[in-house]
Amino acid sequence: MGLVNLEEIELNLPGRILFSGLSLTVFEGDRIGLIGRNGTGKSTLLKIIKGDIEPDRGKVSRKKGIRTGYLPQEVHDALSGPILQAIVDSIPERKFIKERIESIKDNLSRTAIPDHRKALEQELAIFIEKINEIDMRFPIHNAERILKGLGFESHRLNAPYSSLSGGWKMRANLASILYRDPDLLLLDEPTNHLDIPSLTWLDEFLQNHKGTIIMVCHDREFLNKHINRVLSLEPGGIKYHKGNYESYLRAREQELRLLESKKRKIEHRIRETRRFIDRFRAKASKASLVQSRIKSMERLTPVNLPNKEKNIRFSFPEIPRSGRIVLEINSLAKAFGGNLVFHDLNLQVLRGERIALIGPIGSGKTTLLKILAGIIEPDHGHIRYGHGVCISYYAQEQSELLNQENSIIEEIHNIVPKESTQKIRNLCGSFLFSGDEVEKKIKVLSGGERARVCLAKILVKPGNLLLMDEPTNHLDMFSSDVLASALKDYRGTMIFVSHNRAFINALATRIWELKDKTLIEFPGNLTEYEYHQRLMEQKELAQKRSRIFQRENNTDKQDFKSSNRKLQRKIRAEKRKTITEAIGPIEERIKRLEDQITGLENEERQIEEQLNNPEIFKDKEKAKTLVNRYREIKNAIEELIRKWEKSHQELEDTKKELGLI
Repeated sequence: MGLVNLEEIELNLPGRILFSGLSLTVFEGDRIGLIGRNGTGKSTLLKIIKGDIEPDRGKVSRKKGIRTGYLPQEVHDALSGPILQAIVDSIPERKFIKERIESIKDNLSRTAIPDHRKALEQELAIFIEKINEIDMRFPIHNAERILKGLGFESHRLNAPYSSLSGGWKMRANLASILYRDPDLLLLDEPTNHLDIPSLTWLDEFLQNHKGTIIMVCHDREFLNKHINRVLSLEPGGIKYHKGNYESYLRAREQELRLLESKKRKIEHRIRETRRFIDRFRAKASKASLVQSRIKSMERLTPVNLPNKEKNIRFSFPEIPRSGRIVLEINSLAKAFGGNLVFHDLNLQVLRGERIALIGPIGSGKTTLLKILAGIIEPDHGHIRYGHGVCISYYAQEQSELLNQENSIIEEIHNIVPKESTQKIRNLCGSFLFSGDEVEKKIKVLSGGERARVCLAKILVKPGNLLLMDEPTNHLDMFSSDVLASALKDYRGTMIFVSHNRAFINALATRIWELKDKTLIEFPGNLTEYEYHQRLMEQKELAQKRSRIFQRENNTDKQDFKSSNRKLQRKIRAEKRKTITEAIGPIEERIKRLEDQITGLENEERQIEEQLNNPEIFKDKEKAKTLVNRYREIKNAIEELIRKWEKSHQELEDTKKELGLI
């Protein structure tokens, strides 16, 4: 038995069946990605696995004693008190034991009876030992590390949880879940409300997490990194796949090609058989042969291709060409009250550039976009726009600006009133609103539907400078991918804010990082930006090592019996810490790679045993699948060995640099 077993689950919603005959076993070490369009039941399935929702039919069983951590999309006030203390007290046993210890101490202060005191003291000793064990397993510094990784600054750790905004409450809840180190981690859109630095930290944390993960995520790149199984909720039923998201897409594409080929062959065979039957039906000498062909045709099983899911499809109209220099920013500064957001920004944007604006929450990304869009004024400096620049602006709160009483078609028609109703209907269809759906009022639409209306309004008549603030919010992964593909064909200039790594990597030609009240430019996309960051961190680490070893060498020349012994111990402790920081992650990476290689080699041996059995080739499809998987494993092992060798070389070089070898 795995951690969780679902057997023939069925769940009905008003007017439709959400799940029917769904079976799933979640094993230790699984990292499952739940994928599917909005409304297919991903969040509901997570709640069934956790136990918050009971299915109408079927059985759900969980391993005894399993510890589950669940992050829902909606923020729940599950915590209270100061932020850090709330995270520390989220370990249920800790809070209970602390309360019990205080109760025993109170009872001890009230009694003088020897036997009673002795019993209380023995009980107190037991609970103190338990609290010590919990403190060792869940140290407070771990809670601090996780909170800081998710963007909480040191001075905010003692602020009340109740004072946080919805996005920060979500981060605190996520910190609480990660701190508890559950056996099963259920994450429903964990990248929502996270900025790029926090995403990078969470990325590294989950890579080192030892437990089982089931994740819903619309960030294709983030999802792909952290899963080894895919459960796809599709119109035709549930699809299972062993591998990450990219390999799932390849397998589905290959499966579809095979089905299409099989369908063509069967249809061709049916046509040929019917032709034969029609030709010889009247001939008595061919009667038995005709009957045989009729029976053979009846035995043919028709191939039904999966229903094609609708995608946003859009092609940009012609836009006026701007001058080569789209805008120039000189000495730009903005503050709200006494809070300085940024100052002394000096930038230039050229025609055709696609600039991703990143930085921590509160660093001023939305403020800068609004200044560029002319919605708010800077406190200092100015912006000079180039020849023929025409701006279109998509705001985070764009859906709030929609007329709630308008229908979808009315809201879009208002942007291009000269276009025919049929053309507007076609445009609505491009954004997945067809038939009578275009008459739906804005006020009854879901968040995802409103986001599509807003995008349609912006993109139907775009300027040649497109400013977009989180355009993929409320879009599922498939729609985000299609939007990115469409924006690649946009001939104008873009400046956009997004926390979706795949979206940024697909579009960005330059990165603007707002941080510490200033802005730094980096060429390329997010992957190239992160490469630059690693180089800078390595340079800083090398400088730190150099300073530490220089101090140690100077200290060696001093009198070790003097009062400098304390300083010497501190320096050596810093050296040990530096060594641990430098070598530890590399050794952990090597261990992960070795575990992955061992797992693939075991699977490779199992497939070899099957392929050595001639009987297996009687089932051509099964044999082909095994051979393809065998090749995939061979290639994967070679790639992992290459990474293992590279990591070993990195470890050896680091040790040499530290003087350990």
